[in-house]
Amino acid sequence: MNKVILMGRLTRDPEVRYTQSGKVVCQFTLAVDRFTTNQEGQREADFVPIVVWGKVGELCGNSLTKGQRALVDGRLQIRSYEAKDGSGKRWVTEVIANSVQFLDRKAGGAGTHEQGASKGEMESFGSPVAFDEEIPF
Repeated sequence: MNKVILMGRLTRDPEVRYTQSGKVVCQFTLAVDRFTTNQEGQREADFVPIVVWGKVGELCGNSLTKGQRALVDGRLQIRSYEAKDGSGKRWVTEVIANSVQFLDRKAGGAGTHEQGASKGEMESFGSPVAFDEEIPF
């Protein structure tokens, strides 16, 4: 089974392109913290290339920006190609995403979380309960 789940921050804005056949492809790099720390006590990170195809890729390109957190579910792919300068084979390791969840809101506007309700939808559930009041259940 080939399944990868990663949570991290985008290192730059996503790049969206279209193939010659018209398919949408979005690429970005996710900085994923390691569990361990280095000798100075700082967390190190791995920088993982992510590729998202189709409608989800288009949504990522329109909604994600540098620094935002994302949760990616996909598969690991290792491929090779011949270098254009003739210097030999090059290897690429990347994650092909099946789904992407946006964990942060876009600065200065509407939320980009795929699952969830907007503030207006939440207000229809009644008045908020203050923290110092007892909840009646």
